[in-house]
Amino acid sequence: MQTIKDVAALAGVSDRTVSRVVNGEPNISAKTRARVEEAIARLNYIPNLAARMVRTNRSGVIGLITDVVATTPNSVDIIRGVQDRVSRANLSLLIANTSGAAGEEARIWRTFQEHRIDGVLFATMYHHAITFDPATHNMPTVLLNCFAAGRDDVPAILPDDYQGSHAATCHLIAQGHTRIAYVTLNPLILAAELRGAAFVDAMGQAGLPIRPDWIRPGIVGAVGEEVMCAYDAARDLLARPAEDRPTALLTGNDEIAMQCLFAAASLNLHVPDDIAVIGFDDFRIISEQVVPPLTTMALPYYEIGMRAADKLFAILAGTDDQPTIERLACPLVERRTV
Repeated sequence: MQTIKDVAALAGVSDRTVSRVVNGEPNISAKTRARVEEAIARLNYIPNLAARMVRTNRSGVIGLITDVVATTPNSVDIIRGVQDRVSRANLSLLIANTSGAAGEEARIWRTFQEHRIDGVLFATMYHHAITFDPATHNMPTVLLNCFAAGRDDVPAILPDDYQGSHAATCHLIAQGHTRIAYVTLNPLILAAELRGAAFVDAMGQAGLPIRPDWIRPGIVGAVGEEVMCAYDAARDLLARPAEDRPTALLTGNDEIAMQCLFAAASLNLHVPDDIAVIGFDDFRIISEQVVPPLTTMALPYYEIGMRAADKLFAILAGTDDQPTIERLACPLVERRTV
């Protein structure tokens, strides 16, 4: 088996330099790092992690706990962002999915503690408050897409749902729309509340009236047992005479927007000439494939993953100087439905 001395001899550097490269330490020139990494690859050198743990009290492993994020296509970019950042730092990522089961989550936390995981990223499918007490786990932790209920001392990276909905409404207004209806997310979830408040504020700031009968839920039911009703809601809004119907539909997400496009097509209305539609999420399996392609606000899931990993690294290094709770903007993705 090749040793660190063999790598050092081949790369023409000291054992200490090889160790620093393996451990992802800073202040090493790109040229030296590349030479060491090439030697490691040529010799197929495998670092002794057990020895490193004894020496540094670090495992070099970051844990990622998710509920259903790892099995949900439109949110897997969170994991991709985390994984890219962790790989770039020369660390390993251990992913565990709880499927929302409290017992399984407790078991995973215990396993991470037993294996001396350096720190944990905890991601959820929906933007919501969770019960979280750092003292219970005693491990550096950053929350993704969720926040600790009643606490402002637990690091969290969140999407700015309010900003995204406000920007979407302003975009419709900027395109000349004054009669805007809103087909919402499930009213039971926090994102629906934040996005709804932003819609009301943006319309008010523009001096435009809001018709209560033009605000319809596109999804209803208990969280996890939702029923889609967006098609019927949109068809009812769009089946009215031209002078009494909206010219634009703001929607809670891209699935709702797709149903609105179907409803418009069933009434022989053309998008965007007769009715404009704007989504939310940029779930590209939908947004890029519907006809016409969907204008939407993107949830910055990849950036959330990257930023959360960076924050955890800064916490571990004792250099974190960013706000405890950070909200990342949702950018507009312009296509052809507005």
